[in-house]
Amino acid sequence: MLEPVKGFIDAMLREDLDAPAKQRHTVVRIMERLAAEHDFELAGHTTVWEYVSKRRPQIKAEALQGRRHLEGTVPQAKRPGEEAEVDFADFWLDLAGQRRKCVLFTLRLSYSGKAVHRAYATASQEAFLEGHLEAFTVLGGVPSVHIRYDNLKPAVKQVLFGRSRLESSRWASFKSWYQFSAFYCAPGEDGAHEKGGVEHEGGWFRRKHLVPPPAVESLTAPKRTRPRAPRTRRAAGPR
Repeated sequence: MLEPVKGFIDAMLREDLDAPAKQRHTVVRIMERLAAEHDFELAGHTTVWEYVSKRRPQIKAEALQGRRHLEGTVPQAKRPGEEAEVDFADFWLDLAGQRRKCVLFTLRLSYSGKAVHRAYATASQEAFLEGHLEAFTVLGGVPSVHIRYDNLKPAVKQVLFGRSRLESSRWASFKSWYQFSAFYCAPGEDGAHEKGGVEHEGGWFRRKHLVPPPAVESLTAPKRTRPRAPRTRRAAGPR
């Protein structure tokens, strides 16, 4: 019954794609337009409603077909001394005879793969800042472009739109003093893929040096760094 006017109904539904939410065609308005503009009054309300309820989502899907987001990977080319990544990883140790959960601070250079690790009792802001100081001392400099981070509480007070963040005042002062920029990864699982190097680095160090859980009297036990670089690249430090 609707065959002669299906094209007209579809055109109205396509108009709705760009119309304000409160100014889109209802079934009643579609029937009024069919009668006034096309002299069509053969179909009842239920028939038109069933067709519209089926076609509206189909038309929306067709419109989005050409604008669909495609997931993929983009190869990244790093330059010596320009970028680094930072993260905290949990691990367990026997501290003064008691099993305790601690955190491993890791800063890893993106080009060479050289990394510095430090153990702390908690992922506090003091540990966060001290970890950077230790890493800058060992590496002999500061990355010249930026350092990648999760939205860690020691640095970020609030996640805003896009990559914008409301930073803690102490962290902002620290960055200003050492003159480096922070690149904040997207929240959630997607953000972990944006700093996969340090994610794998923390896991490698934990498996290599913290299995079984070490027994220490204090967290000031001898410190470990990872100076090796991937065999396929020449190691390079920061500026």
